Amino acid sequence: MSVETPRRIVLLRHAKADWPQVSDHDRPLAERGRRDAPTAGRKLADTGITFDLALCSTAARTRETWKLAVAELSYRPKTVYEDRLYEASLGELIALLNETADEVNDLLVIGHNPGMHALADALAGQADPGALARMTKSGFPTATYAVVEFTGSWKSVEHGVGRLTDYWAPHD
Repeated sequence: MSVETPRRIVLLRHAKADWPQVSDHDRPLAERGRRDAPTAGRKLADTGITFDLALCSTAARTRETWKLAVAELSYRPKTVYEDRLYEASLGELIALLNETADEVNDLLVIGHNPGMHALADALAGQADPGALARMTKSGFPTATYAVVEFTGSWKSVEHGVGRLTDYWAPHD
């Protein structure tokens, strides 16, 4: 695959989590999260994007979100559970994207805030006005996703490299 091929990064924040007496990493989804995650999966299916790879945080709420969302897709992409996504800074997230193999065209990242919002914001040097307006108004609530397109190698991913083309939040 040529590095000039347009690529997409889809950033999905985990669905609403519960607050039981467990470590933050082990928090499960709340009832609303269990309802919203399949809806997010259906909306991802509606985009028509065929993910080559999904990177999912190892936290319980992200794994549960992905399990419920992927069931709504017509196929299951290769999934890598990545410890570094949990509590990752913006710089760490970009470094992780830079490690992606150039055979990957469309990448889904299932992670946490503030990282998912910060990454969508940082990568989007340009934006579809409607998608940007919705993201600016809503922030990046649980079970939300943003799609950023760029051209080039994954090693070239940096601030402003892409265009925000889509944004969806479950309760807008």
